[in-house]
Amino acid sequence: MSEPLYTRDILRLAASIPKMVRFAELEAATERRSPTCGSRARVAVELNGDGRIIGLRQAVEACAFGQAAAALMGRSAAGRSRGEVAVAVAGIENWLAGDDGSVDAWPGLEVLAPARARRARHGAILLPFRTLLAAMEEGR
Repeated sequence: MSEPLYTRDILRLAASIPKMVRFAELEAATERRSPTCGSRARVAVELNGDGRIIGLRQAVEACAFGQAAAALMGRSAAGRSRGEVAVAVAGIENWLAGDDGSVDAWPGLEVLAPARARRARHGAILLPFRTLLAAMEEGR
């Protein structure tokens, strides 16, 4: 029997998104959608003078994988620069594509391993990270 897609760890993580607000409440934020599943995320960041994250708020409407990814993103975003987030996004893409060496692209990523074989879930997993990167690029 194969492992369940939504493990207990994924569901717990999905329910623990830090700095989560309701979607309608998060204005002046960057919004992105996943073209593969329709999930959407909004992220607002506050950057210090060096361009590092000192504050983050997010709103997510996604499956459990998208929500779990948003929780992981929110837990470890503080202190990161735009360059570090860009490298992490590329690493997560590589990991989802099968590169086991990229599991360290972001802390806790291994929890999402059940979705690696399901390409339809990759967009939801990448969505919070891509939205964070876009928010940093837009200075929002």
